[in-house]
Amino acid sequence: MNRKAATKLDMPQVFIVGAGPGAVDLLTIKGMQALRKADIIFYDALVNPEIFQYAGHGAERVFVGKRCGKRAMEQWAINERIIASAKSGKTVVRLKGGDPLLFGRGGEEALACKQHGIRFEIIPGVTSALGAASYSGIPLTHRAISSSIAFVTPRDFRTAPKNRSLSDIAKSVDTLVVYMGGLQLAEIVCSLMAGGLAPNTPIAVISRATLPDQQTVLGTLEDIDAGVTDVNPATPMLVIVGNVVRLSPVLNWHEGNAPEQLFAAIPFYTHSGDINEALGESRII
Repeated sequence: MNRKAATKLDMPQVFIVGAGPGAVDLLTIKGMQALRKADIIFYDALVNPEIFQYAGHGAERVFVGKRCGKRAMEQWAINERIIASAKSGKTVVRLKGGDPLLFGRGGEEALACKQHGIRFEIIPGVTSALGAASYSGIPLTHRAISSSIAFVTPRDFRTAPKNRSLSDIAKSVDTLVVYMGGLQLAEIVCSLMAGGLAPNTPIAVISRATLPDQQTVLGTLEDIDAGVTDVNPATPMLVIVGNVVRLSPVLNWHEGNAPEQLFAAIPFYTHSGDINEALGESRII
């Protein structure tokens, strides 16, 4: 067997690729290279269509995402299509918004490949939480303010055991991030306050993160629902709860007009006691 043929046999048949949070230029170089190799691309609703400019000429595109709350294809069917395409000799790209292994079911698709003896590679992407936080000026961790984070979806805390409610999760960390939380905002806020979080706990709702029309709505648990209703941002929306939200008015570099400064500018501290005094009573823990 010649070297070229041996290399071909060693190449992945399936690339599970994170497309990033929205902005095309946040796609990784390795993700771009995988798209160029693809014979067929299975993609989700949150993938920016402009990314397909990097796909190879003639690559087939198959939409397998969710629109208006309805799936175009169930997960088991997606797995079967990926396996069948790979077994037919095609190079497959499974393209997902954000990162494939953070609420992206990329692990399930990788397991399906493994079970069928299909060679695969997982290419990480900038997850939506990191993109939204960076583009709205909210450091998810910040010295003396936050050193722990939880990532959840509304479905996760609805099906969690009674001793693991959303408020329990929030109390165990400094920063809480809720993916796809915009449409359940009232439920999220009620759950957090019922679980003991202060009404003046800072919260941000970020719409269309990293895109030119991104909107960041800032508030507290007691008034954010009204603020979001007034702005009426587009879905999808990501929710961030915690004192790091107070940095957004200072650090939001992306949006043309900085959000209303609901919280005073924060000086930099090296001792937690100083920063807690500066931030006042509103704390996750």
